[in-house]
Amino acid sequence: MKKRNIIFGIIISLLLLQNSATATSEYGKIDVYFNDQILPSDVVATPALKIGEPFNVKVNVTVYQEYKLSGQISEIGSGNFEVIYGPSQMNRYSSVELKPYESYVFEWTVKPTKGWAGGSLPINFRYSLLEKGNPEPVLNSGFTVAYCTISNEYYKGETPTSEQPKSEDQTTKGQSASDNSSASTASAPAFSLLTAILALALVFFRFYRQ
Repeated sequence: MKKRNIIFGIIISLLLLQNSATATSEYGKIDVYFNDQILPSDVVATPALKIGEPFNVKVNVTVYQEYKLSGQISEIGSGNFEVIYGPSQMNRYSSVELKPYESYVFEWTVKPTKGWAGGSLPINFRYSLLEKGNPEPVLNSGFTVAYCTISNEYYKGETPTSEQPKSEDQTTKGQSASDNSSASTASAPAFSLLTAILALALVFFRFYRQ
């Protein structure tokens, strides 16, 4: 039953997140990095990882108006990924107040556990923008950053020590969006149809072979 629920959750996640990934220019701009490599538009990272192998997810958000920005890194189910350090744990939001054309970098170092060893799972970023005096978000969206295939082998390399990034190092004030962002103007990646099909095929293959 648990596996069935996780598979159903993956399907729903793919359907919901693939169409809402591109940042709307009315609100701001998003650049996404996996292991310090920027992800172009419509590209999802597809790493092959060992149990306990660390990887880095970074999301640089620039807003065009004054907003309270909230963001989280999320998974389907729980306990399949562990945050080594970052502004929040899995499936938990952290927030920051931003003025027009300020940028904030959400950055996590994460490792897979043995919870889904031998299979594949997406790791997502969800975010919302809240105007001052308005209790309802003007934008509440998300997208898939990476579709991780986790082997049954254990990582034997060095793992970064737990360390909480400083918010003042992540927020850039008083600069334009073009000054803050990378040279690439890629928006947040959408989950491509091909990746979604491959993801579902891998999940169902693992489910039926057991």
